[in-house]
Amino acid sequence: MHIPKTLQEAIEHYSDEQVCIDVIALMRWREDGPHCPDCHGEQGRNPYYLKTQKRWKCRYCRRQFSVKVGTVFEDSPISLCKWLPALWLICNSKNGVSSWELHRSLGVSQKAAWFMLHRLRLALRRNDLTNYKMGSGGSGVETDETFIGGKLANMHKSRRVQMRALADGGAGLHANKTIVQGFLDRDLRHVRATIVPSIQRDTLQERILKTVKYGSRLYSDDATAYRGISYKYLHEVVGHYAQEYVRGQVHTNGIENFWSLLKRTLKGTYVAVEPFHLQAYIDEQVFRFNNRATKDNPLNDSDRFVAALAQVAGKRITYKELTGKTAEAAATTPEPF
Repeated sequence: MHIPKTLQEAIEHYSDEQVCIDVIALMRWREDGPHCPDCHGEQGRNPYYLKTQKRWKCRYCRRQFSVKVGTVFEDSPISLCKWLPALWLICNSKNGVSSWELHRSLGVSQKAAWFMLHRLRLALRRNDLTNYKMGSGGSGVETDETFIGGKLANMHKSRRVQMRALADGGAGLHANKTIVQGFLDRDLRHVRATIVPSIQRDTLQERILKTVKYGSRLYSDDATAYRGISYKYLHEVVGHYAQEYVRGQVHTNGIENFWSLLKRTLKGTYVAVEPFHLQAYIDEQVFRFNNRATKDNPLNDSDRFVAALAQVAGKRITYKELTGKTAEAAATTPEPF
């Protein structure tokens, strides 16, 4: 299977719909070949291909199905010739790609481009991260939290008055911000990040217990919420309040590097992100960070594209779910790990 190395090659290579179908089918079904999504076991094996309709037909239930079924591309009238270059762009643009830029580049409407990007962000989310805990290989784990939201100075006067009233009422200075907690495994150079409801000790420490292996070396700042965690971990603290940022190997610079990249993406490319959608943008940045090129793992644009394409199956989101118009979407924000 030929995988292009540059964006120009990708656009040329995936300009043929049949080539797109073949590469997605290979990534989805591997050596087993296509099988009917409705039939289980051997019954749905070996469907025959309808070349003129570019879809398969099951020999058992007689249902026709395309390669899009059961993927983030399902029920989309947009050609795969546009979907795959869009996936290439979101994987390899360091600061993300906006819906307006995608709209101009691919010739689709801005609304369609926005929906495409959210589907692709769902594909970038890893669902198997709960299979292992960070620090399992004996490496150190950094943890930190950050606040994401608009600056008070940039708000309208009436909004500033409202925010100050909330702060005076006990809601705190970050009443208008969303809290994100993150972890960095130093050996794997992998990050996990998710939205949390508060910075209370119980909330943050519960997430640490679920994410980091018992007995690992844990690095954090001197926030009160991390006090008392040393009975489970080899906990070392860097005193940010005392203007201390590095003490030998004790620091949180790795996870703060990720916060810098995330905020640059949110402020520079996406500009205004609703808290309801924020987790999807975090997942996008986590994917790019975890698949970036390093000395030990020299990945390139093509490798990131293949890694993302391998995750498109088994995930789907509708426009109603995305815009919060269904009961399922209005529930809790999905967690990436």
